[in-house]
Amino acid sequence: MSDTTANTPAPAVSGELRATPAGPRGTYGQILKSSALVGGSQMVDVFVAMIRVKVMAVLLGPAGFGLMGLFTSIADLTRSVAGMGVNASGVRQIAEAVGSGDRRRIALTVAVLRRTSVALGMLGGLFLVLFCRPISRLTFDTDAYALPVALLALVVLIRISMEGMGAVLQGMRRIVDLATCAVIGSVLSVFATVPLLYFFREQGVVPALVTVAALGWLVNWWFVRRAGVEKVAVTTAEVLAEAKALLRLGSAFMASGLLTMGAGYVIRLIVLHQSADPDEGLKAAGYYGAAWAMGGLYIGMIVQAMGTDFYPRLTAVAKDNPECNRLVNEQAEVSLLLAGPGVLGTLTLAPLVLTVFYSPQFEAAVTLLRWICLGMMLRVISWPMGTIVLAKGRQNPFFWSEVAWAAVHLGLAWLLVRWFGLNGAGMAFFGSYVSHLIVVSVIVRRMSGFAWSAANWRLALLFLPAIGLVFAGFVFLPFWLATAIGLTATLGTGIFAVRRLAHLVSAERLPRVVRRVLQWLRLVPRSA
Repeated sequence: MSDTTANTPAPAVSGELRATPAGPRGTYGQILKSSALVGGSQMVDVFVAMIRVKVMAVLLGPAGFGLMGLFTSIADLTRSVAGMGVNASGVRQIAEAVGSGDRRRIALTVAVLRRTSVALGMLGGLFLVLFCRPISRLTFDTDAYALPVALLALVVLIRISMEGMGAVLQGMRRIVDLATCAVIGSVLSVFATVPLLYFFREQGVVPALVTVAALGWLVNWWFVRRAGVEKVAVTTAEVLAEAKALLRLGSAFMASGLLTMGAGYVIRLIVLHQSADPDEGLKAAGYYGAAWAMGGLYIGMIVQAMGTDFYPRLTAVAKDNPECNRLVNEQAEVSLLLAGPGVLGTLTLAPLVLTVFYSPQFEAAVTLLRWICLGMMLRVISWPMGTIVLAKGRQNPFFWSEVAWAAVHLGLAWLLVRWFGLNGAGMAFFGSYVSHLIVVSVIVRRMSGFAWSAANWRLALLFLPAIGLVFAGFVFLPFWLATAIGLTATLGTGIFAVRRLAHLVSAERLPRVVRRVLQWLRLVPRSA
């Protein structure tokens, strides 16, 4: 599998985000442009999710919400294994094909990716149908949930097929289309979820998951159809060769997804069974699911917004270590500036966040959410570095780093949940990313000679102590004083981050509305 060189021209595809040469300010403008497109759609998704999650929390309560989280974990784990990582490897293969300028190669890769995704989705669905009873017993200690588990086969089939289509859009860097898909899918999911849960409560959970997946598939299908990919006749030999390339790299992605989803599933089981009372266990699982969703909401938005364009772009220069390292440092700088104030805000307003997004019943998850926030900040730091391994197509280092992370995460969870209860799950997540950051740093230094820039060291020395101070404040100080410190830190770092981002990209390149708001707030000069 060859890497595309940095100067390979890409075909002009309608709707794609075109690469721009690095100027004096590097590629910060391109990073922020793609982040704004995908991040804007993610903000809409967050707003819609607030409505959807609030309704689910009120209608289902902690126990029902925990049940939904367990069903989602089963579907995600199966999808992760059955999908064989072809959606992620497909992004890389399509990005390479687009970089080659060979339209037939693009069409061939797309055709094989879509067929492979459907075939793998069918296998994953068949697995759930055949083993629904053992999975129900393993998860719930009863056969009563065998039929809902079997119905999750439809979710797996649809989602794997849909992710294959999403890989087509991302590999072709049709960022606008991806963002639009996310917005439309989010809005439709509310109309699908709310009535089913309102009328059927817990019995409507699985039908809601199936309906949301089906609507997402239709939206992605429509936009892929509009992408203008040529239809070509392919031979069996071509299909096998392309599928082999997809599955070879995809196996590493699959292993990573399996470890991530598997770890999440096992930790939910640890939390579920920490109490002898099944109802209390389901409530604890609901608290964990709520804290996990809130802790990863903002950070996940940042990672997805920047990774959507960053991964294909980094793949194009993967052989050029100095250029690769420069792009990663620029991406890391923007990631820290965007993530730091958000993590501080979530730490400070954790009780309000859980009450607004869910209900007052979820206040038991406040401390857990704060621990998860600490781990998420470390994830933001390690994520751009880890992308080097993916862009270079190095399966073995990628796989073993994920194994190490999962082993630490599960081992710590097994110990700490016993010692500290529900909060131990959050402590385990934080500890796992301390170790993961160390492992990834060693790997990428040997692989590309990567080292953090002086600017990133300064940002780390600003945000990490501030986050540690705010977290410690809620442990040792009165609530009102800790909240005042947290709000001050959030506001101060937020102003600093906006000023720094405006300087990196130059204010005149910002959208007019954004520029005027920043000028009104005196965060950029009025002459810009």
